[in-house]
This record gives sequence, C-alpha cells and structure tokens, in this order.
Amino acid sequence: MQRELVHSSNINSIGYENGILEVEFNKGDIYQYYGVPEEVFENLFKSESIGSYVSKYIKKQFAYKLVNPKEK
Repeated sequence: MQRELVHSSNINSIGYENGILEVEFNKGDIYQYYGVPEEVFENLFKSESIGSYVSKYIKKQFAYKLVNPKEK
C-alpha cells in the first residue's frame, strides 16, 4: 500500500485503500486498521494532531493487525 509521509511526533506515514488504513509509526511498527470509512481517513489526514486522532478515533474503534512483526 502506498503511504504518504506526515508531520507527527509519533507517526511517520499513513495510507488508505479499500477501507484499510495503514499507519507506520516512527518506531517502525506498521499497523493496518480494517473497515475504516473514507471520511475517517480524510479527517485524520486533515487533523492538527495525527497521533492524537489515531489514538482517539482509530485505535479502539477498528480491528487491526501488526503487519511487520519483528523477530525476537
């Protein structure tokens, strides 16, 4: 999925395709959130604080999966 770089202290890039929101955090973890309406993505992209928006409106609202688990 194509992601765009964003200005955030916690998030490096975000992308959206067919109801899937992909978030790359600055520490390297990439999560996909499922069933995200396009309007939510648009509001995220326009928000003053992308990290706060993800925490408040996305993390606890949508099913998700870590797509790049690190080996231990």
